[in-house]
Amino acid sequence: MSGSVAYHSGRVAEDIVAEHYIRRGFKIAHKRWRGAGGEIDLIARDGDALIFIEVKKSRSFARAAERLSPRQIQRIFDTASEFVSGEPNGQLTDMRFDVAMVDGQGRIEILENALGI
Repeated sequence: MSGSVAYHSGRVAEDIVAEHYIRRGFKIAHKRWRGAGGEIDLIARDGDALIFIEVKKSRSFARAAERLSPRQIQRIFDTASEFVSGEPNGQLTDMRFDVAMVDGQGRIEILENALGI
């Protein structure tokens, strides 16, 4: 998959996942929020709580899951920490980290609190 095709495929996957969270009653606060150390694909609000969502697109759910490296997980945590510094409760903000996998047919599998800390 060329860089441009992969980029657009990833954007479509993020939009599919965002719609899934909206249908479940969550508000999407940010798409592709960029901090000093990296980017978070989606940030949803559940009342005062935040859900940081990493979207992975691949031919299968298994391949999508394999694409999340320990280094990337650390970047997500660091970027989320930067984001919540601007929230009223700061680092005490209730939050979870979901991984949303999208397969080649556009099906979604959500692993809630997949990166639990």
